[in-house]
Amino acid sequence: MESTSKSQQPVDMLPAPEDLSQRNVDFPAQPNDADGVDSAAVQKLRSLLFRRMLVGVNDGRFFAGAFHCLDKQGNIILQDAVEFRSLRRGCHSPMEQRSLGLILIPASCRISCHVDCSIEEQISLLSL
Repeated sequence: MESTSKSQQPVDMLPAPEDLSQRNVDFPAQPNDADGVDSAAVQKLRSLLFRRMLVGVNDGRFFAGAFHCLDKQGNIILQDAVEFRSLRRGCHSPMEQRSLGLILIPASCRISCHVDCSIEEQISLLSL
């Protein structure tokens, strides 16, 4: 009997990056409470997976990408990320951009985080 896993799929069978934001993802239950039920914060974070996110860091740069993960320390991983930075320290200076791919943004550097979603969803995310 032959066994294959998702990690062994050929590259041409993997979904294109633009398809990731359109799919519904079901995750196996990973109990966080004594009852085996995920906390509300975990459920909110799961709803953010593959959404477009704009993260500002303390040196003035911004990173836009698809939300991939948040670890226990609060570091954010974005996939298909693009960096935006100002060429000069003026309010109307031109922005330079470059593609980065998969990046980790440390929690200690992050100053802002915006998710591409409705106003109601943004209000519900304020508690995270």
